[in-house]
Amino acid sequence: MSFVPPGRPFFRLGRIMVIVMIALVLGMLAYRQWGKPQAAQQARGPGRNFKTPVAVTAVVRQDEDIFLSGLGSVVPLNTVSVKSRVDGHLTEVLFKEGQIVKAGDVLAQIDFRPFQAQLDQAKGQMARDTAQLENARKDFKRYQDLIATGAIARQQLDTQNALVHQYSGAAMTDQGQIDNAKLQIAYSRITAPITGRVGLRLVDPGNMIQASNQTLVVITQMQPIAVVFSIPEDSLPQVLARMKKGGVITVDAYDREQRHKLAQGELLTVDNQIDASTGTVKLKAQFANDGWELFPNQFVNARLLVDTMSGVLVVPSPAVQRGPQGATAFVVKQDGAVEARRIEPGETVEGRTVILSGLAEGEQVVVEGTERLRDGTQVEVKTESAAARQGG
Repeated sequence: MSFVPPGRPFFRLGRIMVIVMIALVLGMLAYRQWGKPQAAQQARGPGRNFKTPVAVTAVVRQDEDIFLSGLGSVVPLNTVSVKSRVDGHLTEVLFKEGQIVKAGDVLAQIDFRPFQAQLDQAKGQMARDTAQLENARKDFKRYQDLIATGAIARQQLDTQNALVHQYSGAAMTDQGQIDNAKLQIAYSRITAPITGRVGLRLVDPGNMIQASNQTLVVITQMQPIAVVFSIPEDSLPQVLARMKKGGVITVDAYDREQRHKLAQGELLTVDNQIDASTGTVKLKAQFANDGWELFPNQFVNARLLVDTMSGVLVVPSPAVQRGPQGATAFVVKQDGAVEARRIEPGETVEGRTVILSGLAEGEQVVVEGTERLRDGTQVEVKTESAAARQGG
């Protein structure tokens, strides 16, 4: 007789219940995975096929501008560090920080009294030497009359003539000292050399300043202003070809995120060499900056108009699918199916792509929902998407 431990039937019953519960859970999961889609398909009816919803837009023919973009910064056409040309005591500052000044406006005043004293001294010296010169000339005239009668020697006349030239040279030296003193007085009035905006004051009134050693203020020309930007060296032939045609070449300046157009100007010139380290070339454009949209050293995105393509086929860029086999687009046919058609795309500008071949004007191309499509897939066209409206 075998011994059966107490509680063994209950242990077997528990294992059976666990197995049943696991089977129920697996059945529910399987129903969710496969049963519901089949039930939904049966609910739609045996004669109704599922269609993939997509957004489409029409292929349009229009003129398209071709741009070159480059990173750049705003640079002033002229920047001047204003310094004193004479040593002296700075008595007065006549500008306000951030003020717009015109060329010739007085910016500061240096004590001119030492230079005035030098001018007075030079004038006195000039008066003395002029009197001596006049007297020497009169004596020379008398000696000329006496030499004819033989009353004086020829050497005395020559000596007097030399004395006249000596006093004449002294008078010229005195005149130079007078002009120099006047120039120092003029330099004591520091004026703006260009029209522009003054920066922060770097020297306060009451300080002693030295000539060409201390910068009083920096003046920056704001109107007009320039933008220097770089483009790849491969794009240089396009720019040079456009410049040969003549006329104004438009350049637009955008903010850092390229969302807002700041200003519009024109191309001035191209640098005379390519930067070998970066493979780029610098271009310079000028902007009127009437509304102070641009500020020195500001970072901008420059966009240069190099060509305009007339009457080309254009689609929104999301309609172009690129893969290992090339570029394709899904074209909606009359029967509601899509055709994966090979195309040849061209330039892409602001979310639009130029189509060189493969599409015809007026054809409907898919711009949303392409990831679920295959050649021959039945589609249901929904309203035109925002991307399609922006691209068109």
